[in-house]
Amino acid sequence: MRHFLEVDDLSADELRWVLDVSSGAPEAAPPALAGSGVALVFEKSSNRTRNSMEMAVRQLGGHPVYIRPEEVGMDVRETAEDIARTLACFHDVIAARVFRHSHLERMAACEVAPVINLLSDDAHPCQAVADLLTVSQCIGLDRAQRVAFVGDANNMWRSLAIGCAMVGIESSLAVPDGYGPSGATLDRIASRGGCTVTDDPAAAVAGADVVYTDVWTSMGQEDEQAERLAAFGPYQVTPELMSLAAPGAIFLHCLPARRGEEVAAEVIDGPASRVWQQARNRMHAARGLLAFLAGPALHGAASASPAQGAGP
Repeated sequence: MRHFLEVDDLSADELRWVLDVSSGAPEAAPPALAGSGVALVFEKSSNRTRNSMEMAVRQLGGHPVYIRPEEVGMDVRETAEDIARTLACFHDVIAARVFRHSHLERMAACEVAPVINLLSDDAHPCQAVADLLTVSQCIGLDRAQRVAFVGDANNMWRSLAIGCAMVGIESSLAVPDGYGPSGATLDRIASRGGCTVTDDPAAAVAGADVVYTDVWTSMGQEDEQAERLAAFGPYQVTPELMSLAAPGAIFLHCLPARRGEEVAAEVIDGPASRVWQQARNRMHAARGLLAFLAGPALHGAASASPAQGAGP
């Protein structure tokens, strides 16, 4: 049984297979989830994640069920393990957006259904797959040289950096002192390709094909907002910073965005921005991942092609 808790739960060839399948037209998607239920457990609310997952499941012929946090009460009303076992009585896939990554690990350890990470405090792999799909469409995975991330070394950056390393794209991170990645995270990325870390946004962005940022204060960090605004103030992606990137560079943001904080309105609403294409790609990426993890008609092909070295 396969789970998707972080991007590198796929091999590099499997990731490219998912990206290839994700690039297909929704109306051409086979009914790989026909007759199957997909449980969508949300401890954290989300606009893009709920809509993209529900539509992707339907495009594959399945039935998505949105589950609110109070309906399961993770480790309060029921243990993470009992939630997984119960949902597997009705569904063939469990996808969850949680506060604690350990909850996903415990659910996956039950081995009752494939578990997909829709976001945790450690990782945001579905978003990273959508980001790589956007880079593929706008630049080409084999032509993109470097992705620069400006801001917090958070779950979003971590998954993106791992994904970039897996497909052979260099990455750079500009982050203030005290908000950088852990040694274990850097080791994990280094085992696949590495990442340059600096406290200088200009150095990180110079010559990059993609400039990426995220909010400075994520859900659950509200009590740190004033401190974070002060620390990250010099890390706003402005037109001046974008001008240092490579000619034709694109701007990405996983959304929601706070114009005037992590990004200037002129950038996110400007000609280099691809954030709405990127948002749409959440649905396409989810469709590819679901087809790989659970599609009975496609799973054999998905696991066989990479083993034979057949990339897209």
